[in-house]
Amino acid sequence: MNQQKRTIAIVCGGDSSEHDVSLRSAQGIYSFFDKERYNVYIVDIKGTDWKVQLPDGTMTPIDMNDFSFREQGKLRLFDYAYITIHGTPGENGILQGYFDLIHMPYSTSGVLVEAMTFDKFVLNQYLRGYGVRVAESVLVRRGQESLLDEQKLVETVGMPCFVKPACDGSSFGVSKVKNVDQLAPALRKAMMESDEVMIESFLEGTEITVGCYKTKEKSVVLPVTEVVTKNEFFDYDAKYNGQVEEITPARIPEEQAQRAQQLTSAIYDILHCNGIIRIDYIISPKGDISMLEINTTPGMTATSFIPQQVRAAGMTMSQVLTDIVENQF
Repeated sequence: MNQQKRTIAIVCGGDSSEHDVSLRSAQGIYSFFDKERYNVYIVDIKGTDWKVQLPDGTMTPIDMNDFSFREQGKLRLFDYAYITIHGTPGENGILQGYFDLIHMPYSTSGVLVEAMTFDKFVLNQYLRGYGVRVAESVLVRRGQESLLDEQKLVETVGMPCFVKPACDGSSFGVSKVKNVDQLAPALRKAMMESDEVMIESFLEGTEITVGCYKTKEKSVVLPVTEVVTKNEFFDYDAKYNGQVEEITPARIPEEQAQRAQQLTSAIYDILHCNGIIRIDYIISPKGDISMLEINTTPGMTATSFIPQQVRAAGMTMSQVLTDIVENQF
């Protein structure tokens, strides 16, 4: 190992409704990083207000020209950006494009993959072409709500269905719609988060999620977690306010777990991902596995899915983060 410690920026915040959730993930990641090996700073970005937290707790501006900052009068440069923004600009390719321009290695997939996985409708159509099973869905753009043929919609996606922002995280603006009368308010709610809304078939079954990362040396597919909530679906309260049971490893047949892990690894390769991703699925009563969505900057608090799965695999988050960072040097 080099005597010179690499300097890591944990980039958090962002401009979506999940800004504060991202800050919690950043604290988790900060606690996991090997401080003997790395100098680690938290960088909070919102709009064009980019600032870094110094060891004494004060905040100082980031120079957006080269992502540098000053500490005690000295110019500091980062070697690597660990992106943990949920939503724009860290999960849709915008921030990745910036880091590409200044030649800064980062923890997520590249611009195209981030943009595609952020747009749930586009992602579903793309992966369907590779034989990945996904729910039927219809896209509605802002201003075109009146063009929606409700009868045709019901024939395509059925009832109940989900109405969700097509281009944002999955915690806000999501509604489970049980009849046509609930459609208009659900669309308005989703449009508050995104200019494009996806209306998607309800898939009944067991919800699971699987984490994965790969380096030049190894491919790691983590144990499967089963997601059980008494809520209508895995919403914000289920995710962040403890209204959910998360069981790792999942209480499913070993053959189903292996299929979900193999599918996760295959999708990682199809998209040519980088860093840790987490893919959510529904397993139908017949055993069919349908992909729900891909999370390329998964939550990273101590109780989030990925740290749970890493512990269940007998690994440490510190080692996982080191694997991911060193893979690009």
